[in-house]
Amino acid sequence: MQLEDILSLERCHCRIEGVSKKRILTKISEIISGNIDSLEAAEVFDALMAREQLGTTGLGNGIAIPHCRLAPCEKIIGALITLDQPVDFDSLDNKPVDILFVLLVPNEKNDEHVRTLAGLATLFNDEDFCFTIRQTHDSEDLYNIAITC
Repeated sequence: MQLEDILSLERCHCRIEGVSKKRILTKISEIISGNIDSLEAAEVFDALMAREQLGTTGLGNGIAIPHCRLAPCEKIIGALITLDQPVDFDSLDNKPVDILFVLLVPNEKNDEHVRTLAGLATLFNDEDFCFTIRQTHDSEDLYNIAITC
C-alpha cells in the first residue's frame, strides 16, 4: 500500500480543533467533500457515523481509522488529520484520539478495503511514525512524512 495513491496534500490537516467525535467527523467530511466533487459532506458524515455505530474505529494509543464504503466514491480516498487536543473516540483502550486516518472506499472494492485497513493498522502501530506525526505542526510536512513512510 502506497499512501500517496490514496492521500493528497489537500486532505492532510495538522492540529485541527477537535471537541468531540461527531464534530471531528463533521469537519473531516467537509474537508473530503471540498476536495472530491462527487462526494457530499452530509453523505460522507452519515456513512462514517453509521460505521461508528457498528463499533468504534478507535484502535488505541491515540489512533483512529474511521472508514466506510460509499457508492459515489470512485476510488479509495484517504485523509490524515491530527488534532490540537485529543478527543474521546470510544477507543478500545479508553484513551482519547489525536491522530485519525479516514478511509473511504467504493462499494465494490472489498478486498482493497481490507488490505488497505490492514496496511494502515500496521503503519500506525509503528511508534516512531506516530511520534513523528505528533511532533509535526505543518500540514505539508504531515503529508510528506506520510507518503515517504
